[in-house]
Amino acid sequence: MILPGKHLSPQRALIGVGAEILHQLDRPCDVSELWDRVCSDRTGREQAALGYDWFLLALTFLYSISAIDEADGLLTAGRGDK
Repeated sequence: MILPGKHLSPQRALIGVGAEILHQLDRPCDVSELWDRVCSDRTGREQAALGYDWFLLALTFLYSISAIDEADGLLTAGRGDK
């Protein structure tokens, strides 16, 4: 689930989805804006659609490893020093 494997492509693994999220998080934004940006990028690259639940799992994963931070309702890329 976190890492890609025999039955899970990198585009569906949480680490791969997390990488896409971090790529789109070049400036602070709220969850809905980030969701729109990730979906638009996936559509532009003709990748499989991403479910909102999987997106939230990836956000939770990134927050748990301090890769993203939240302040005043905005998400930012974390420094990972916590």
